[in-house]
Amino acid sequence: MLQLSNLEVVYNDTLLVLRGISLSVPDGQIVALLGGNGAGKTTTLRAISGLLKVHEGEVTKGKVTFNGEDLARRDPAAIVQLGITQVLEGRRVFAEMTVHENLMAGAHIVKAKSDIDAAYDRVMGLFPRLMERKSQIAGYLSGGEQQMVAMGRALMASPKLMVLDEPSLGLAPLLVRQIRDIIVDINKQGTSVLLIEQNASMALSIAHHGYVMETGRIVLDGPATKLAADEDVKEFYLGLHAGGERKSFREVKHYKRRKRWLS
Repeated sequence: MLQLSNLEVVYNDTLLVLRGISLSVPDGQIVALLGGNGAGKTTTLRAISGLLKVHEGEVTKGKVTFNGEDLARRDPAAIVQLGITQVLEGRRVFAEMTVHENLMAGAHIVKAKSDIDAAYDRVMGLFPRLMERKSQIAGYLSGGEQQMVAMGRALMASPKLMVLDEPSLGLAPLLVRQIRDIIVDINKQGTSVLLIEQNASMALSIAHHGYVMETGRIVLDGPATKLAADEDVKEFYLGLHAGGERKSFREVKHYKRRKRWLS
C-alpha cells in the first residue's frame, strides 16, 4: 500500500536528515517505526503527508508511493483525498472548538452526508468517551481524551491508511493500553496503520512488522515478534539487557551502539 524507496530528505538545502530509507506498509497491517529523538521519524511522516515544504524540507532522492501513486508533488490535501490521514505528535486538537466540531473538521473532504454519518458513528463506537464529551471544548479535555479526539478526527475521512506520530506520548500507562487497543480495533475494521513510536513495548505488541531508525537510517527491521525478542531492541528501547535485568535510563542512553547498527 505505502512504499518508501531509498528516500533522502534535506532541510534548508544543507541538512541531510533521511539517508536512503526504505520501508513499506502492506494493506491491512500495522507497521511500527521505532527510534529515539532525532532519529528521523517525524521527517518520515512529513515526507508521507506532504508537509515537508512547510518545514523547508525537500525529497532529494528516492520516492514515496501510495497504491502506485507518486506522492512527491502532491499537496497535503490531495494526499488526504488519496486515503492517508495522520495524527500529529502532541495531538494538535482545535482547542477552542467542541469535540463535535473537531470531528466534523476531519470530514471536510467527505461530500455525502451518509458517509459522514457512518464515519461519525464509527468514531463514537471506538471512543464512547467522546459521545459524553461531544459538546465540550476540546482544549479543556484531558490528554488522553484529546488524543481520542485527534484520532477520531483523522478517522472521519475514512482513510485507507492512518499515520500515528507518538500517540502514547505523555499518557499514563492505563491510557496507553487503551489507545493501543483502539489502534488494534481500527486496524481490524480495515484501516492500515503506520505507528511512529518511541514506546517500543507498546508498538511491537500490536504491530505485524517493525523498523528501527537511527540517525536517518533503517538499521533493523523484521516481524514485530522477532524485533521484540531481539537483544539490541531490548537493550536500546526496552531498557533490558541479557538476563532480563532492567538498566537505568542513563545507562541505556549512553550505551554505545553496536557498529553493525550504523554500518
